[in-house]
Amino acid sequence: MHQGLVECDRWLGGFLDQLAPGDLLLLTADHGNDPTTPSTDHSREQVPLLAYLAGCAPGVDLGLRRGFMDVGATLAEFFGCPAPAHGVSFLDRLRRGGAS
Repeated sequence: MHQGLVECDRWLGGFLDQLAPGDLLLLTADHGNDPTTPSTDHSREQVPLLAYLAGCAPGVDLGLRRGFMDVGATLAEFFGCPAPAHGVSFLDRLRRGGAS
């Protein structure tokens, strides 16, 4: 697992350098696993979500999202598509950066 994280960090570092201001990067997973248990079963429903809007201040706390529908709502807003029936976009939080 450690080597996989090292390789991902290396790849991501090079990838971030290629983003232009205004580019949106979302990294997430399709399910969560609790690393403190011996099982590889899906042991919790929360998954990591990392969001980066190039050119904006980093370090934004997205809080606990209600579900993947928030990712969909954010992408819809980013691409100027109609808002989905469910979900709350966090794009404005990213644009504001660390400001409240």
